This record gives sequence, structure tokens and C-alpha cells, in this order.
Amino acid sequence: MPLHEREILPLARTFATGLKARGNVLDNGIIYVTITTMVEIREYLGRAGRNPFRQWFDSLDSEASRKVTTSLYRMGLGNLSNVKSVGAGVYECKVNFGPGYRVYFGKEGEQIVILLGGGTKQRQQDSIRLAMERWQDYERRKREQKEGE
Repeated sequence: MPLHEREILPLARTFATGLKARGNVLDNGIIYVTITTMVEIREYLGRAGRNPFRQWFDSLDSEASRKVTTSLYRMGLGNLSNVKSVGAGVYECKVNFGPGYRVYFGKEGEQIVILLGGGTKQRQQDSIRLAMERWQDYERRKREQKEGE
């Protein structure tokens, strides 16, 4: 599997540089719009195939996993209102629910998001440190793969 990553939400997409849509006006004057695909959301896999985001996500209860999924879907649609940079190419998406869930990711250009892990407000600094380590590992392996071609 190239770059040890895998799609999580094949339907989750985002707007990179604005709304791209095809629209139709029906006889009743209502405009219907279909939004096209823009960004892929993938999960980081460590060298041993371990998927830290999936492990964290699978540990959530059903309500928390619904809230996190909704946040990922919104990110995929271009809504980055709850996202901020935490440094070193890593971003944090704040999920306004429960103990303050966070999702950490890196961006590969404007069209690919790599999920690095998750956590809560209480363990925020540890989660950020781990996400930064994973992002550095991802970029290093990507460079190595490119040099090997």
C-alpha cells in the first residue's frame, strides 16, 4: 500500500479554492446544485502497519464517534472553522463535544488530509507531540519512497 495510508471516508471531500458545482434550475425556480469532489481524507499508518487514528476512533463511544465523524465530514466539505495549526505542519480540529475531543492531521497540498490521531483537551500536549512525530515520519517515508523510484 503506497505511503502506508488508507482512505477513511471516501465520500468526505472539501473545497480547495472555492465552490465548484453543477447546477440546474427546475421549472419551479428552485436551483439544485451538485458539489464536486475536492479533498481526500486518509489515515496515517506507522511502519508496522499500526493505525493510531483508527485505534483512538474505535475506542470512542457511539455518540462521540458520531460527533467526530461529523467533524471529519465537515472538514471534507471545506468547513475548517474548528481547525487551527499547532505547528510543524500539523493541524488540530476541535470537536465541541464531551471532554473536548481533538483530531490531528497533516495536509498534503490542499487536496489530501492525513489523519494522524486523536485525543482530548486534557491530553492535548501529548497528542500534539505524537501527531508531530507521526507527521515527520510520514514525510520522511514519502521522501524515501520518492528517492527510491
